Amino acid sequence: MADSQVPWGVQALSGMVSEPAWKSKPSWYLVSTEDKMIPPDAQRTMSKRAGSKVVEVKGSHAIYVSQPRAVASLIEQAANGSVSTEK
Repeated sequence: MADSQVPWGVQALSGMVSEPAWKSKPSWYLVSTEDKMIPPDAQRTMSKRAGSKVVEVKGSHAIYVSQPRAVASLIEQAANGSVSTEK
């Protein structure tokens, strides 16, 4: 997992966003229901605020490790512009 997490640049702290993409573009969100880093209720609030299509999956913060098929499925659904609401 450490190999997939790369350091981010300090320049990101001073970056300016004129229009957040989530305000004008469709978005999808995978809620990890067993996440101990970002509480699932906080994830639900953020995804609702962004107007995201939401899928919930039982799994930890590292959902792409514990549930790679669910992550791949959501990516495919987003690429196709649709989403299944199955839990």
